Amino acid sequence: MIVLRAPAKLTRYLEITGRRANGYHELRSEMTSLALADELTVDESGDYVRVRNHFERPVPEGGENLVARALALVERRAGVVIDKLIPAGGGLGGGSADAAAILRWAGGVDPLDAVRLGGDVPFCQVGGRALVEGVGERVSPLAFDDRPVTLFIPDFGISTRDCYEAYDELYDAGWRPSGSNHLEEPACAVEPRLALVLVQLRERFGDVRVAGSGSTMFVEGVISDFGDVTGPAMRLRVVSTTTTPAGA
Repeated sequence: MIVLRAPAKLTRYLEITGRRANGYHELRSEMTSLALADELTVDESGDYVRVRNHFERPVPEGGENLVARALALVERRAGVVIDKLIPAGGGLGGGSADAAAILRWAGGVDPLDAVRLGGDVPFCQVGGRALVEGVGERVSPLAFDDRPVTLFIPDFGISTRDCYEAYDELYDAGWRPSGSNHLEEPACAVEPRLALVLVQLRERFGDVRVAGSGSTMFVEGVISDFGDVTGPAMRLRVVSTTTTPAGA
């Protein structure tokens, strides 16, 4: 058995710079790896993908999981158990991180191949801190920046596909994005509860931002006294973590 770490990725800013004819979005963003990570136990004699999920959010198993697609890409077979500590639908690249861990285990692939599994996979295969451009296939490493981060994880996820569809609908209706994350308003349109909790968190903690397409929110630094900011209608998990260099 081999145990692989699959670090979450945090998107510090995300600008959408265009849309290709095939519908994919061009972006420019800064991503960094986090100490928060899934763990993959790999049995090289097996042939399965199973998930031990720590969240009440569905995660596909078997052939529908990105790990199975990554194994197919590198033409390998293995039994993999994923200990899921990164929330699905949280904007932290959990599925992409898992797929990238398999790619690294198999020796790595070209970013143009990795991006076929998802826009975050090329970055997750490299890790650390980087400028990410194109549809995710252009990854330019940046100097490591050691920072503590506090994550606010609600009890709902947001589909990345739904978020980009909402972006297109808003854009085509005349809206234009602003701020450090061009997906924040679309994410709030998909899941109005996100907008409500953002208001509460910003009143308490200042510069709270949405991580990628959400639903996770974050603030840089350590929050030790967060109390009850959501009320009885929503649970909010608070996780303190740190940025990590490539290979950590």
